Amino acid sequence: AAAMAGEALSRVPDVQIDGDGVFKYVLVRVRGAGALAKDVVRGHGWAEYHADLFERTAEELARHGLSCECLGGGRLSHRPEERKIHVYGYSVGFGRADHAVTTEKLKAEYPDYKITWADEGY
Repeated sequence: AAAMAGEALSRVPDVQIDGDGVFKYVLVRVRGAGALAKDVVRGHGWAEYHADLFERTAEELARHGLSCECLGGGRLSHRPEERKIHVYGYSVGFGRADHAVTTEKLKAEYPDYKITWADEGY
């Protein structure tokens, strides 16, 4: 079961964000069987609330036998034409995500981007 959970966990993309614009994001810790876990970033413009992002993510993960918890949220400003992503703000419901963790995840996904973060702003 642990091997299957590890496989399911490895198939979960670290980053899924919209290709352009300013939108809310959540940092989510995904858990498989046993002690296996990883943090993922989800950010989309369709979400009115951070909870919308988290609930959809939780539903998708549950179908693969994975559980998750929301570590916090914020906003992303994604400007592909400038190859820039700025991470900032917070979630009223979940609190502020660790933007440094989010930034590292984004850098791995977008190695040729300039990715910055700040605790200021909403």
